[in-house]
Amino acid sequence: MNSTTAATVTTTEISMSLPPASLTELTREKIELNGMRCAACAQLIEFRLMQLPGVKGVLMNYAAQRAEVSWEPAATNVHQIVDAVHALGYGALPAGDKKQHANRHKAEMWRLFVAGFAMMQVMMYAFPSYLVPKAEIGGDLSPDLDHLLKLACLALALPVLMFSSLPFFKSAWRDIKNRHVGMDVPVSVGIIATFTMSTWATFFGGHVYFDSMIMFVFLLLGGRMIESRVQQKSQSALTSLTQFSPNIAQYMPDFPASRQMQSVPAVNLNPGDYVMVPAGAQIPADGCVIEGVSDCDESWMTGESQPCAKQAGSMVVGGSINVSNPLIMQATQVADTTQFAHLLRMMESAANEKPPLVALADRHASQFLTVIMVLAVLSGIAWWSIDPSRAVWIAITVLVVTCPCALSLATPGVMSAVLGLLAKRGVLVARGAAIEGLARAEHIVFDKTGTLTQGKLSLQGHRFLRDDPVALRQALQVCAVMVAGSLHPVSKALAGHAVLDGEAVALGDAPVVDDLVEDPGQGMMAHSQGKSWRLGQVDYVQALHGYPLDIPTEFVGTSLCGFGDADGWIALFSLSDSLRPDALAMVQQLTALGKQLHILSGDNPDVVRRIADELQLQDAQGNLRPEQKYAAIQQMQKNGARVVMIGDGMNDGPGLSIADVSVAMGQGAPITQARSDVLLLSNRLLDFAYAVRMCTRALRLIKQNLAWAVLYNIVAIPAAVAGVIAPWHAAMGMSLSSLIVVLNSLRLLIGQDRNE
Repeated sequence: MNSTTAATVTTTEISMSLPPASLTELTREKIELNGMRCAACAQLIEFRLMQLPGVKGVLMNYAAQRAEVSWEPAATNVHQIVDAVHALGYGALPAGDKKQHANRHKAEMWRLFVAGFAMMQVMMYAFPSYLVPKAEIGGDLSPDLDHLLKLACLALALPVLMFSSLPFFKSAWRDIKNRHVGMDVPVSVGIIATFTMSTWATFFGGHVYFDSMIMFVFLLLGGRMIESRVQQKSQSALTSLTQFSPNIAQYMPDFPASRQMQSVPAVNLNPGDYVMVPAGAQIPADGCVIEGVSDCDESWMTGESQPCAKQAGSMVVGGSINVSNPLIMQATQVADTTQFAHLLRMMESAANEKPPLVALADRHASQFLTVIMVLAVLSGIAWWSIDPSRAVWIAITVLVVTCPCALSLATPGVMSAVLGLLAKRGVLVARGAAIEGLARAEHIVFDKTGTLTQGKLSLQGHRFLRDDPVALRQALQVCAVMVAGSLHPVSKALAGHAVLDGEAVALGDAPVVDDLVEDPGQGMMAHSQGKSWRLGQVDYVQALHGYPLDIPTEFVGTSLCGFGDADGWIALFSLSDSLRPDALAMVQQLTALGKQLHILSGDNPDVVRRIADELQLQDAQGNLRPEQKYAAIQQMQKNGARVVMIGDGMNDGPGLSIADVSVAMGQGAPITQARSDVLLLSNRLLDFAYAVRMCTRALRLIKQNLAWAVLYNIVAIPAAVAGVIAPWHAAMGMSLSSLIVVLNSLRLLIGQDRNE
């Protein structure tokens, strides 16, 4: 689909950094996975898929049981990818296959039902053996009746073994084939050993534990189903933005010659296509309004409840809603290259990246399982010399009671929940490690302009310093062209202002400006009409010509911007900015959390001090170059501090690069957004404070989960080895420990609802 007309459209100021051009030529597909029980499973699948020809990238999301795969269509296809996952023993199907999902859910419910029904029935047959004395010792339970009850328990255990337990066996066999010890290996060994030994005891005498086996299977299936529901609840928060994914576009193939429209899938649009967006419809791609006047609801991206006015020349964002009147737009970014698609990829990537504390636990999960299996064997051998009748049961109990389900569940639910909650508030996390970084940081460094302040500088005054009117107007034309090529707040304040856009531009065509270069934190330099020109900090402009400048009294204490060439000063501009309305409240909340706050700015020190006084902050430095900000953060880190920096401009790049966690404002420079760990898309500082608070809570919950899992094993393992607990105790204890971890993770969502 190609447009008949090519129009020039300027890049949106809030555009996200897009993936490299080579990636846009790849096919991407989300694959739903089934059977992953630990981080090692995700690593195994990722390793296998990356070995396929043509596969260029795999993003595993353990919490969502999903993988996003990128590949070259000429080298492989989705069927080969799914087959490769199946060959490992895991379930896989393309995302969105609702019929397959329904069938899988139905099978899970049937397995749980069979195990639950058998558990209720087996208790009736097992209780007499526990409560009624046998005839040999003067009781009423005859050997024939005892044998009959055991046979009944065996009959009930068979469907549980052959149907309900099948997922555990498949998973264990898959792990063994792949030379990997997963948690279903000890589970399967425990189930099979319990059934085998109980069957032997049924026919040759001894105690049976069919009831323990069935209870173990039922509790484990039930626990995993609860885990799945909690993960779905957490993941629904994480993917809440998917409701804004545009589906249909009203394509105009012959615009402007004809206004005929065709309904096409939004993903089939190409850059340059013209689209009509009816009132109340979703905007299908990023682009520019060509015709019409309306309001658009961009709350999914900005968090602002008020619609934004749009007219010819305005930029629109795919996924937002056209509220009032029809618009005709030209697409600039479509399908996987839109801001919406980029933000979703960023969130899903972060969901799989775990904090260092959690990654450490996951790395040792497989070794832990191996140690447990060895310990079970050694316990059985030791008890064989003490009491052979209990040896096998104690070994089985050790296997069952130490199943590390709680360890594997310690983090996925919490991570998905916190990422989803932050996304709803317009805080998008690009790296999962930033969750722990925000929680642990002691120092938070702020840029001033565009971060603590609105970033919407207004021109308060100006003074022209050239006497020749014609030369002055020609110079102002050059200045107007220079500011039009920058996204810096100072340039935005000057661009289109009557000072530059009035008489100056009225003289004629804009001059040719070459070699326009932005020096972060200082200003801009360009060449035009055989001269060098500078616009920016007073010292920066003065370095071009060397002439001193007397600052007018009325300009003292304001942000200054000078303009000059090699011959001297041309103009001086006085600008002012205002604090964001929630800046003080954010400072108070972060201070209450024990964070130390700093301002590092390139602006006039007097202006920086005034802002700091309004926010009741002590440490505020102005007139800093980017490398000086970098050095200041580096010094904090040398003193043992963990530092978060939040900024919005290119001049913040060096500081953001060295900070432990970098946070970019949503209105900031695209390059700054692309390199940051966290994107404050809403531009609300209170949302940043909320993110710090929720990350702190999330890390605390993860620590609690890990501590509980470790404490449980410290208590349960010695008790199992000592023979204090029976297999049915082990089954119940393991399942309850996992359930406690899952429910504790859910507290993040429950607590958030209460706070809201």
